[in-house]
Amino acid sequence: MRAKLLIGLMFAALSIAAPALAQEGGKPTIAILRYGGTTLTALAEKGILDMLQAYGLVNAEERAILDEAEDLDGERLNIVYGDADFDIPAANIMVEDALDRGADTLLTLSTPVSQIAANIARQMDDPPAIIFAIVTAPYFAGIADAPCVKDSHIAGTQTEVPYDEFVPLLKAQDPDMLVVGAIVNLAEPNSVFGAERITKLAEELGMRVEVTPVVAIADLQLATASLISKGVEAIVLPAGYTTSIGLPAIVETAAEHGGIPIFSIVAEHVYRGATVGADFYSLYREGVIAARMLIAHLSGDIDISRLSVNLEPGFTVAINLDAAAEAGVAISDDLLAVADWTIENGESSEGVTPDLPEVGIELEEMSLEERREADLAFLAELYCTDEMIAEQRAALAQTDE
Repeated sequence: MRAKLLIGLMFAALSIAAPALAQEGGKPTIAILRYGGTTLTALAEKGILDMLQAYGLVNAEERAILDEAEDLDGERLNIVYGDADFDIPAANIMVEDALDRGADTLLTLSTPVSQIAANIARQMDDPPAIIFAIVTAPYFAGIADAPCVKDSHIAGTQTEVPYDEFVPLLKAQDPDMLVVGAIVNLAEPNSVFGAERITKLAEELGMRVEVTPVVAIADLQLATASLISKGVEAIVLPAGYTTSIGLPAIVETAAEHGGIPIFSIVAEHVYRGATVGADFYSLYREGVIAARMLIAHLSGDIDISRLSVNLEPGFTVAINLDAAAEAGVAISDDLLAVADWTIENGESSEGVTPDLPEVGIELEEMSLEERREADLAFLAELYCTDEMIAEQRAALAQTDE
């Protein structure tokens, strides 16, 4: 009942808004912009493209082009792809280029790209719509102030990294663990945020955290060796692109210095040598949700200024038993008991692959009418009422005092 009421409110809010597909030519230009190509990005992109195809916005031939991350001049959509290759200056250029190419909507994947897009759009008189995904800290990064307090052209879905569930895994492995090490890149908001959360939660569990900052991948070997020299009993990696790309250097250095467990907040890192990976679940679904917002925006079914930032819980734990054995680390029964999947003898216990490291990465079978009804009902639950906006603004003002 509430969903139907909110759908009505959403349509009422749209009485003065023109559907995006009704613009000149009837064919909007969407820019899909990513910080770099990773398996996490691939999961979200699959969710986005599955939805566009399910709605008939791209056909099978066009989907084949998009699967190769190539630009598309399609029958119903123009799609511009951008990849910054994990470079901040390149990300700025990428966003500017998408705007120069007439992008009506920016679909930004990652915290850095979403932050850059939001900052650039704030300087524009007529900014494009921005829909973000794979963003772990939208408020810390200044992309939005609160779920309903944000720029009117911004919407998105937050990948809440479950540090509250991640950090206790250290004690599940070793109840007597006292000192852990963390590596942080101070230029990456998600890395800084994660290190702060890990430090706070670890201290509450009676552990001390040694934090070592890095600037580039080249710093990771020295940072890892430094932490080990300080007697850390495990190395914990918060969300961050430097540690993700440079994970092999961390794994190799840890092995050379006696082999201690490496806990990463990215589950697929177990395929690249981490002992334990624990992550938000599911990134495929995050892509589906972002696409729900995009498609409803394009058809004029929602006003994104009234759409709150989505947040859904989800947690998965993976353990690389091969990496643990090679490092001489005995995985505790308590830690094994909470694992959703493991790797042993090179094989996943749940058929998860390195390229798409999640289960359940297909859309539910339903008719287009049923899908549209379900998607609008989902988005209706994100509707920001005047009261919600006022309450969140008041809470922010009180925090600033």
